Amino acid sequence: MTAGTLDTTFAALADPTRRAILARLAHGGETSVTELASPFRMTLPAVSKHLKVLERAGLIERGRRAQWRPCRLDAEPLREAADWLAGYQQFWEERFDRLDAYLHELQTDETPEREATPDRTSNRHTREENP
Repeated sequence: MTAGTLDTTFAALADPTRRAILARLAHGGETSVTELASPFRMTLPAVSKHLKVLERAGLIERGRRAQWRPCRLDAEPLREAADWLAGYQQFWEERFDRLDAYLHELQTDETPEREATPDRTSNRHTREENP
């Protein structure tokens, strides 16, 4: 995947309306523009602009059957974006593993200290009682 393709994919995904359109296509298969526009409080031309962005990014394909222009999801750019993001998954997993080990070390180190150190609140009460 080229940087330009990745940029176009993420730019298309940046808008919540476009993500919702993709979700509808993922669940509903081939869908008309009118059906895609129905849950949104916007005009058909506004929805068409979103569809053009998605089409340019390669995320949807638009067909033509007489006057019906069905849209369908093309998930390949999503897979390519997911593959790119997966490269960072190992980075975060290693960070979380180190954090987990550190927290475990802190908990292990604290346990003996708590048993060996007298409770400070009881010392304070003792001092107050015995000036």
